[in-house]
Amino acid sequence: MKTIIIYTTKHGATGEIAQKIADKIGGALIHNLGDGAAPSLAEFDCVIIGSSLYAGGINRQMKAFLKQNSNVLQEKKTGLFVSGLEPSEEKKYFESNFPTDILKSAKATSFLGGIFDPQKASAMERMMLKAVAKLSDYTNTIDDEKIKEFAETIKA
Repeated sequence: MKTIIIYTTKHGATGEIAQKIADKIGGALIHNLGDGAAPSLAEFDCVIIGSSLYAGGINRQMKAFLKQNSNVLQEKKTGLFVSGLEPSEEKKYFESNFPTDILKSAKATSFLGGIFDPQKASAMERMMLKAVAKLSDYTNTIDDEKIKEFAETIKA
């Protein structure tokens, strides 16, 4: 099964998760939309989409990619993941950020955790996370067990 993982990230946590998924699946191509347009999806059997969440929303570039590739994604084995620090609204994040047709056809969806690194965050981000999430120190909530489960579901 030829697989591509397409993601967007702001500070790198989603890229780290994409790499962990690729390691579990084996042989997947990884592409950050921030580095340019994704390769044609026609040559892939499986497409995994990942985006970081900021204020509950995925990256605009990823939203545009999903809209542009909606028909193709529905024909592929598709997995969707988000990275962030607050998993309690997982269902809401997927329903409000991913087109319904892609969401319904996805083989796997998962909230896989995230990282807050005050050294990579802007002053505004640090202030918001301290006020809202009560975070001021380095925090890593990436869930390796959920990543393993996600990868196994995709491979099945």
